[in-house]
Amino acid sequence: MPELRDFIDFKDGNLPLIVSVPHGGQSECNAIPQRLKGILGIDKGTVELAINLIEQISINFNEEKLGFKNPSYISSKVRRSKIDLNRKEQEAFNQNSLIAREIYKFYHNKIKEWVYNNLTKFGNSLLIDIHGFEKDNRPPGFRDVDVILGTNNLGTFCPEPVPKRNWGKNIRGTIIQKLLQLDIAIAPGHPRRKEYVLTGGYITTKYGASRIPNSRAIQIEFSDRIRITDKNLRENVIKALANVFFNDLIKVQSIN
Repeated sequence: MPELRDFIDFKDGNLPLIVSVPHGGQSECNAIPQRLKGILGIDKGTVELAINLIEQISINFNEEKLGFKNPSYISSKVRRSKIDLNRKEQEAFNQNSLIAREIYKFYHNKIKEWVYNNLTKFGNSLLIDIHGFEKDNRPPGFRDVDVILGTNNLGTFCPEPVPKRNWGKNIRGTIIQKLLQLDIAIAPGHPRRKEYVLTGGYITTKYGASRIPNSRAIQIEFSDRIRITDKNLRENVIKALANVFFNDLIKVQSIN
């Protein structure tokens, strides 16, 4: 069997922050059969965006003279048409493929390992699962946005239901506030408009606080404008998110 590094890119970090990119892979991997149903398209540009975000977080730590700090990082190199790592195992790939099964187990075991290592060392863990969407493909009648946050109504942040009046008192609320200040359209972000909101997928649910205490998880969906066509918007979004994550790590995790 080929080496798993042929199919997955990953790197251990030294922060209680994990960045996952399950749908950015472009390798055909002829040894893996096609999936026959579900969404098959690639989230183009998500791998590059994740790497840029990690680099900016590291820059923030260096500028504050806090030493070299990096999140843990994992991404699939394989096309989503072959394996969807953001699904339950029985839905994620052709069940006859031993290679696909090994890739799937490695990806999820690595995230699980990092989460529990973070909880042991820091007492907390934050997982960012990065995805993409096409603005022109959103359902009609919804407000036009460039970023969508998914936390299953904060179920991936908190083990118990959170009253709506407190929904903004967490890192999700901080991201929303930060991007709105920069005039970047984000959902949820407008209480009186019909929102194109995604609740988050299998990864954030599996490793979020409702399943693992003190393990927060958030799915961030980026428009094709951010990922592909608008360089200035992309830089502004990455810097804003890096600042939010940096400040959260300093405040909540007491990194020094």
